[in-house]
Amino acid sequence: MFEHRYELNHLPTGSFHSASPIGLFDSGLGGLTVLRELYRQVPQESVIYFGDTARLPYGTKSPEEILQFVREILTWMVGQGVKMVVMACNTSSALALETVRSEFNIPILGLILPGARAAVQHGKRVGVIATPATVKSDAYRHAILEVNSEAQVWQVGCPEFVPLIESNRIEDPYTVAIAQNYLQTLIDEKIDTLVYGCTHYPHLAPVLRRILPPSVQLVDPAVHVVAAAVQELDLLGLRNTRSAQPTRFYVSGCPETFNKHATQWLGYTPIAEQIELPKVGMPALEAVE
Repeated sequence: MFEHRYELNHLPTGSFHSASPIGLFDSGLGGLTVLRELYRQVPQESVIYFGDTARLPYGTKSPEEILQFVREILTWMVGQGVKMVVMACNTSSALALETVRSEFNIPILGLILPGARAAVQHGKRVGVIATPATVKSDAYRHAILEVNSEAQVWQVGCPEFVPLIESNRIEDPYTVAIAQNYLQTLIDEKIDTLVYGCTHYPHLAPVLRRILPPSVQLVDPAVHVVAAAVQELDLLGLRNTRSAQPTRFYVSGCPETFNKHATQWLGYTPIAEQIELPKVGMPALEAVE
């Protein structure tokens, strides 16, 4: 269900070029954890980053809304000439990935399977913290059990984490108290591995590490989805051999707010541009052929 490999003949001849950028999107700042991994693992690749800040958080939206958001973003990204899209959003990966892969003729990677594979390499008592929508989809449980049927999985929805991170309240006492509350069930179950089921959550690592027993291994799917993207680029002969262009940042909400809060995660200040996404029907096939 979750496995996917693009065949070379699946791609339209001449549509993609090695120097074309990789598209990366999230509801906001969370995808910056994936962007940093791209910088680390494939610094020669150019990137277009989109944060759907006007509509975050995704984790409390319906599956139908998420699918529509993703269709609009992918239609826009294909128009920007990207050669691959990485969904730097677990909620989108859980609820929309399989559908849009059948609609858009471009490599699209999600976070769930890479994260699941990494989790079972660390342990068999796996905790997943994620948005309510991701937890409700049960995508991580299915993927983890598909990789190792003997694993045990506990999932906790954390609806307050994304707004707190987007508001830069990571060390706020309220955030620490909320994190303690979310994690207590997993601690009681004596998990040996914790998966960040949302790309925002690695930003909370200092807080989570203080709360969790030191023996618990933290798994960041961002590391592993980028590794999968590198393999896919190699398979398709699309690795960039030239120098990377500066990352282009776009948002649907306020660019100044995004720039301000993104600076501490990137180590430099991005210059994001606000855009209006295209309104598309279902599916947006004509826009991507």
